[in-house]
Amino acid sequence: MKITQIKAFPVSFPVPPEKSVTLGIGRSVKRDAVLVQVHTDDGLIGWGEAHHGRCPGAIARLIDTTMSELVVGMEATDVVGVWHKVYRMQLASHGMGAAAAMALSGLDMALWDIRCQVANQPLCVLLGGHTRLVKAYAGGIALGWQAPQALAEEALSHIATGYRAVKLRMGDSPARDIERVQAVRAATGDEIEILVDANTSYTLEQARRVVRAFDECGVAWLEEPFPAHDRHAYRTLARVSPVPLAAGENHFTRFEFDTLLEDDCVGFVQPDISKTGGLTETMRIASMASARKLSVNPHTSLTALNMAASIHLLCAVDNPGYFEGDVTAFNPFRDELGSGPPYSLDAQGFVQPAPGVGTGVGIDLEFVKKHPLIEGPCYV
Repeated sequence: MKITQIKAFPVSFPVPPEKSVTLGIGRSVKRDAVLVQVHTDDGLIGWGEAHHGRCPGAIARLIDTTMSELVVGMEATDVVGVWHKVYRMQLASHGMGAAAAMALSGLDMALWDIRCQVANQPLCVLLGGHTRLVKAYAGGIALGWQAPQALAEEALSHIATGYRAVKLRMGDSPARDIERVQAVRAATGDEIEILVDANTSYTLEQARRVVRAFDECGVAWLEEPFPAHDRHAYRTLARVSPVPLAAGENHFTRFEFDTLLEDDCVGFVQPDISKTGGLTETMRIASMASARKLSVNPHTSLTALNMAASIHLLCAVDNPGYFEGDVTAFNPFRDELGSGPPYSLDAQGFVQPAPGVGTGVGIDLEFVKKHPLIEGPCYV
């Protein structure tokens, strides 16, 4: 069964001002994603999601041209062979390009979808696991910079739906960030786990100032205090921080994760299936983390497809951590793009995959047609 066509669909929607969230990377004004469709000569069609990389048109163009020319004609079920060819021809010879890793991620996910259709099995089964409950936290583009009391009220609203952990957006000023965490802890009590994400916005001095207060509030992890490439800052902070660090959503392929793990400065590993090289590569990264007794806590992307695939992956590894539940107030990519909800949340804060073959999520082509690419930044 050969690959006959690969096509990318960059999609966007504007965020209404009243639904906008401000966090360390700016204020959200639109949302982007890149869907990847793979056709075979047997008539099967697989779907994947590539992260938009803040330039979805460029990622889509890379998929439609370079990726397509490299792999059309290859065996559709040979995901390792396809991955290796793209790596050898694109990633290895021209450096670990983020755009190429994102494009490959969407292609790889689509090929796994085809494998699931051939086997008539859920994705987690083909990955070596089975449907099971996975703990989740309230995340997504939510719980952002706002007055402490308003943030506490938002956190309580998500806890009321079943979540037993919430992730707060930090990276403002140390004083305001500390005040927000203290307000949420006072409102939620000690039974709820608090995670914080600085979205790479702290200086080393700012991070040093907040970690003691965060520890006093029982914060379970500080996510991405610095950009992924700033190894010195991560190593320096890890030596003095009582709060474990988390990172990985902006690390690409197992080779960058090898460096991250070798530095021994993170306690939680967070690959994004749509960024780091797809399901094939994320399973490898999970094994590397498992060897160091670290859990995998995937960063979820924008659409129901990535969300569903992330849960299936967590059902197939021996070191599952948290699933990032999307509590974004307005996200048609979550609610309308797919054939149904990507997961269900129970009263104890656990999720499980959508039932069905593959991820259990189909793609609504009419929705795709009605949401073409909107040029420009998604955060300002």
